[in-house]
Amino acid sequence: MVKRYFQKLLLWREKHIPEKHFVLILSFFVGVFTAFSALLLKWLIHFIQAFLTNNFNISEVNFLYLLYPAIGIFLAAMFVKFVVKDDISHGVTKILFAISQRKSRIKPHNMWSSVVASSLTIGFGGSVGVEAPIILTDSAIGSNLGRLFKMEQRTLMLLVGCGAAGAVAGIFKAPIAGLVFTIEVLLLDLTMTSVMPLLISSVTAAVISYIFTGTDALFKFSINEPFEMHRIPYVLLLGIFCGLVSLYFTRTMSWLEGRFRKLNTWYKKLMVGSLVLSLLIFLFPPLYGEGYDTINLILDNESNKLVDGSLFFSLANNYWLFIGYLVLILLFKVFASSATNGAGGTGGIFAPSLFLGCLAGFVFSHSLNYFEFIPNMPEKNFSLMGMAGVMAGVMHAPLTGTFLIAELTGGYDLFLPLMIVSISSYLTIIAFEPHSIYSMRLAQKGELLTHHKDKAVLTLLKMNSVIETDCEPVRPNMYLGDLIKVISRSSRNIFPIVDENGIFKGIVLLDDIRNIMFRPELYYRFKIEKLMISPPARIYVNMPMEKVMNIFDDTNAWNLPVLDEEERYIGFVSKSKIFNSYRKVLVHFSEE
Repeated sequence: MVKRYFQKLLLWREKHIPEKHFVLILSFFVGVFTAFSALLLKWLIHFIQAFLTNNFNISEVNFLYLLYPAIGIFLAAMFVKFVVKDDISHGVTKILFAISQRKSRIKPHNMWSSVVASSLTIGFGGSVGVEAPIILTDSAIGSNLGRLFKMEQRTLMLLVGCGAAGAVAGIFKAPIAGLVFTIEVLLLDLTMTSVMPLLISSVTAAVISYIFTGTDALFKFSINEPFEMHRIPYVLLLGIFCGLVSLYFTRTMSWLEGRFRKLNTWYKKLMVGSLVLSLLIFLFPPLYGEGYDTINLILDNESNKLVDGSLFFSLANNYWLFIGYLVLILLFKVFASSATNGAGGTGGIFAPSLFLGCLAGFVFSHSLNYFEFIPNMPEKNFSLMGMAGVMAGVMHAPLTGTFLIAELTGGYDLFLPLMIVSISSYLTIIAFEPHSIYSMRLAQKGELLTHHKDKAVLTLLKMNSVIETDCEPVRPNMYLGDLIKVISRSSRNIFPIVDENGIFKGIVLLDDIRNIMFRPELYYRFKIEKLMISPPARIYVNMPMEKVMNIFDDTNAWNLPVLDEEERYIGFVSKSKIFNSYRKVLVHFSEE
């Protein structure tokens, strides 16, 4: 009954509402749903944290820090393993993969599974952020809402972007940052067709967030010392420092993830990750949870409270030992975040990036202020700039770093230095690492969609769509006469040679036998193996299309054999077929 009425609704919509207008309506609803999902996740996390830590004495060592994170990760891991039964980590990477490899289709369970798993992980003290899970959740809402109304792939991609934009705008009250994040990080092209839906989702989510949580910025910040031009050299140095911190975070997290993958059972990962995380949080309490409390302390000029509840509470009175304590937190944050996710927890690196950036900016300025010959560096301002710098470096998104920090804190008076730090940090890390922490895994597999139009289209092309199977295989022990019979019923001029197991051996070209193919007396004198040649190159079925095109360019070939991993023949791929498919995809995704 419901299905029949819904089909009537779809038919009515197709007749009365043009698709370009209907997309705007869908983007509004995506913004509404994303805002409420973000509010729900934030409420769940804060409820769990308040329930667990309400009786903590912040001035004393709390041994429950050894227990809470392990419990949270265990609950989240069991939920994922036995309820979800799917990998829901690396939320933004999964969105990039869905856009480039799954026709923007995200599984329905992602609309709720990350909310439950991340609230357990972070609420119990996991040292990760809430943003990547909510971005995956809201992108899944956009994708599945589009699929419900039978939208085409291009529109699904846009609705996925609307979900991500709404998530960032709703969680941070930052509509501009939501739009910019979608363009920079998710690599969606900015056109007149896409900008309005993204803006509608961002603004809608931000407005709903303002209604329910007030108009105050996420971080309380008031500028006491305006930016002065003579500080520009130090701002540039901070940007370079943030770029190096971003590089350390990216490379170390990638290495640690590899180490956790080598632990081949889930309970080993859980035990090792929980142990590492609990010990780090016990030694360095600022590593507990998202880390936003630490950021607020620094922005409120109460950095001396960062040692409260730790074994090193006496260090606050020693200038350089206190700096050393903060540097250790800076270095160990990546271990805490990696242990959280590696053990089975669910969370992102948005919040860790902001945490690291704030500490980096504070450590940089606090260290310089020790020296009297250096002009005074406003530590709050530099902490804010550091947040923009590390975020820009880790995500390879300087505009996102700039706009997000400005909107998060209301620190628009520092817009120029925020831009300087973000750009210099990005230029620093790009010299060492060409891809962001989100995209590096996909880029290594050739599965990343980028703003480079040619590469984007080649990424969207699939090998299965261009393989031609109308070339009839022949055996090496067959005679020329047998080959002539195959040629007589074929429309191709190239013939693959395979053995009895289907293993590819070589090819025979019609041009190479043209001088003997009309001499019947030779038909049973020559075997095909005598006429066989090797192709200029071999294509394997799992190769990324960009690499396939590079092979064609290097060999100047027009047809190449496609094999599986065991060298079995599958078919041929021709340059002309790739060009035709390329043109169709390019036209489809370039239409306004």
